Amino acid sequence: MQCFVYRSPRRADTYLYLPRKDDFSDLPAGLLALFGTPQFALEFELTPQRRLAREDASEVLANLARRGYHLQMPPVDPRPE
Repeated sequence: MQCFVYRSPRRADTYLYLPRKDDFSDLPAGLLALFGTPQFALEFELTPQRRLAREDASEVLANLARRGYHLQMPPVDPRPE
């Protein structure tokens, strides 16, 4: 599946994966308001075997099929006690 990735101008390390370029119709209005105007980052072929830096490709594919998008949030930093 062809995948299109957009970065958030408001939130560092936050990305949206979409199955269609520039088609934000499946995004909830509240999410788009928090995310800001999506900035195109890259396009690639997504398969279940593909290695992604922070996400599981199978989970991304499942979210694209189920929701029409996948949201990648920044990693959570564990706080020392």
